Amino acid sequence: MTVSEPPVKSRSTYDGESPFPGAQERDPVGRTQAGLTASIVVVPFLALGVAIFLAWGRGITLLDLILAAVFYIVTGLGTTVGFHRLLTHGSFVARPWLRVVLGVAGSMSFQGNLTDWVAIHRRHHAFTDRPGDPHSPYRYGTSLRGQLRGLAHAHLGWLFIDDRTSAERYAPDLLADPALVRVTRAFPLLCALSLGLPFVAGWAISGTLYGGLTAFLWAGLIRVALLQHVTWSVNSLCHLIGRRPYKTRQHDRSTNLWPLALLSFGESWHNGHHSEPGCARHGVARGQLDPSAGLIRLFERLGLATDVRWPDPARLQRRSTSGGPGTYGGART
Repeated sequence: MTVSEPPVKSRSTYDGESPFPGAQERDPVGRTQAGLTASIVVVPFLALGVAIFLAWGRGITLLDLILAAVFYIVTGLGTTVGFHRLLTHGSFVARPWLRVVLGVAGSMSFQGNLTDWVAIHRRHHAFTDRPGDPHSPYRYGTSLRGQLRGLAHAHLGWLFIDDRTSAERYAPDLLADPALVRVTRAFPLLCALSLGLPFVAGWAISGTLYGGLTAFLWAGLIRVALLQHVTWSVNSLCHLIGRRPYKTRQHDRSTNLWPLALLSFGESWHNGHHSEPGCARHGVARGQLDPSAGLIRLFERLGLATDVRWPDPARLQRRSTSGGPGTYGGART
């Protein structure tokens, strides 16, 4: 695969306000890929309509809510702890079997195969909010029209543009790991499993096919849709709305957006993350919920994770935009 990036000259002369060079010239993805992507986006919303119709007059069962929460937590943490903090940024070292388990759980979130996900995210950090960033909301400039179009692009539109990211360039370490290559290749099967398990669990526990169907809708399709849009909101909203308490690279406009903190398992403390991408904790201020960091801490205490890169208060102080003391309330967690 080739990387569709502008020449170095275009990046070095970017002023932070103009549309990215070549932003209007990208070709759409092929019909097959566009249809598959559209199905992954649209079908869960259709499922929501069906689920509401079935729940009319009956309500949602406690079983459906529990299963939805369980699968949301497992696949969400697989993405945030496994795909993101471990395999993209190396914020800690995990035992080989745990790397695979987290990779499998993240794959079941329907956000793309492991290797491509990591490659795209590393490219995002290499060119944050500059030409070369695959999903920046500043792609079409900083005018009102450009921002609205950029918001749509960053949230969802980038999935429909032929802008391939080279795994050989951005994720060679994953390509060299046979176990993770197998996880990548198993992505379609893991997606099917992600929808099939809720159905089987709902059927087995309720004892009825109807219970399996409603579990498939709520803990399967609707859970997938919610997690996808929370993740995509970090790409879009967390570069437009919120606070920027820490310094980042030129043109990087990542923000902290607290309303998404719990649903995103701490990923919406995005400014803190972009200030220190390799840090295992993104919510570095006192009171900032970061369930992903909590799970990493648990792995560390169980001896499953080592070399965890926890926040350094001195570095936080130096990177604080207020010029005052760092906002982090602890020494190493």
